[in-house]
Amino acid sequence: MGFAPIAFGPKLAEGKTKIIYAHPEKEDIVYMVHKDGLSAGDGARRNTLPGKGKLACRTTSNVFYLLESHGVPTHYIGMVAENVNIVTRCKMIPLEVVMRRIATGSYIRRNPDVPEGTRFDPLLVEFFLKDDALHDPLITDKEIVERGIATKEEVEEMRRIGRQVFSILEEAWAKLDITLVDCKIEFGRAVDSGRLLVADVIDNDSWRIWPGGDKSRMLDKQIYRDMPEVTDERLKELLVKYQQVAELTDRFVEED
Repeated sequence: MGFAPIAFGPKLAEGKTKIIYAHPEKEDIVYMVHKDGLSAGDGARRNTLPGKGKLACRTTSNVFYLLESHGVPTHYIGMVAENVNIVTRCKMIPLEVVMRRIATGSYIRRNPDVPEGTRFDPLLVEFFLKDDALHDPLITDKEIVERGIATKEEVEEMRRIGRQVFSILEEAWAKLDITLVDCKIEFGRAVDSGRLLVADVIDNDSWRIWPGGDKSRMLDKQIYRDMPEVTDERLKELLVKYQQVAELTDRFVEED
């Protein structure tokens, strides 16, 4: 399917993996361009992975389409180019909301008494302050409210929606015999209504996924984090995984 040419408005923001452009006519809509950037360790490790932007856009589009079809409030409107989404313009809330089904990664580093592989049921939900300089520290509900980041009601709503998002994705991945280990999402407030929406992206950088529940078969960004040294060959192998994940998420739309 071909895409029509896009007339971007002014650039509004740029991060490690995406650029946000204004819509030339509508103030409540923006374009989200996915870049080929890849980073880890709060930006300490950075590389370019040609083709990643298109795969991130495809994965994000599939995931948000699935969430929208299940009634989750998101900023997603559509995909207008291979690496461009059109979305509701939001004022982003500087939090990462992390849902964990299985203990691994930073959780067991913070909680060394918890064995890796411990299953959380009910699902564990944690909030982290988005601040690279502080290494995205864990933050409590009380601190979020006291700092004026979000209201108590918004915190409760983000937790509720986070659980809903995870449940939908967990079920979708389980149909493909893939375990969703954990998942990170972000929220924004729609500029026109103030409504709380799942925003930003949900792509292969946003989760841990283990085929057959086997960590050694991981398909996600953790492969990049774990590289002892980044080489062109390893990056090529990683791109294959991102391609595989994008193709797998196509099934989310087909089966919905």
